[in-house]
Amino acid sequence: MAMKKYKPVTPGQRNKTISAFDDITTNTPCKSLLEPIKSTGGRNNTGQMTVRYRGGGHKRMYRIVDFLRDKDGQTATVCTIEYDPNRSARIALVQYEDGEKRYIIAPNGLKVGQVIASGSGVAPELGNSLPLAEIPVGTLVHNIELRPGQGAAMARSAGTFAQLAAREGKYAVLRLPSGETRMVLTTCRATVGTVSNPEHNLESSGKAGRSRHLGRRPHNRGVVMNPHDHPMGGGEGRASGGHPRSRKGLPAKGYKTRNPKAVSNRFIIERRKK
Repeated sequence: MAMKKYKPVTPGQRNKTISAFDDITTNTPCKSLLEPIKSTGGRNNTGQMTVRYRGGGHKRMYRIVDFLRDKDGQTATVCTIEYDPNRSARIALVQYEDGEKRYIIAPNGLKVGQVIASGSGVAPELGNSLPLAEIPVGTLVHNIELRPGQGAAMARSAGTFAQLAAREGKYAVLRLPSGETRMVLTTCRATVGTVSNPEHNLESSGKAGRSRHLGRRPHNRGVVMNPHDHPMGGGEGRASGGHPRSRKGLPAKGYKTRNPKAVSNRFIIERRKK
């Protein structure tokens, strides 16, 4: 997948680098798999702002993505590779033998016309979804379940993947994108391959307006606020702000917020790297 770097013909094109979208095969989504999605603007059910720096942005429709991949015993043919405004990865429209269409997260390298399948006994090939017990050790996987039948929960964003490092009894050892190593039941499903759009992290919007189109409003640092608005605000001149902390006073940059009594701690072999 290529990146498109613009010449600075206008101020907004200076330093602008975006995806060339050459992997997209259609601009028209499947109408039966669309749902309206309401923009909250960071407000809760009473209209109070609970998340700052959100609002505006282009109106979107939600694409219903199949994270379960539970249609076993049937193969599916890839119809299109599409852009999804709600996620960084590309999505693929697949059609099963009985005519049903579904969206899936497109693995990197998936082509139109390719045949994929899911379920036990399926070959561990690109785009196929099967239990971790049947995937060879060392394989790169994505769309990993945390609990059997839950649906994909890990390694879903652009360019991410996890590596199946080992199998110990009824558990598989996975090395996750964060650097964390953890155990997952071998009955959980994963999809073979890495997630599409791997160069997403190289994108540079070039102008503030592109962030506004995505629904992101200008973000202010705590140091530049008044003491009334932030614990790091106030002081004469350019004060450093003291110990870094959130607006609610919770320490940041190194302070561990994970519950030491969390049940899932026993499944984590090595914590993520700082």
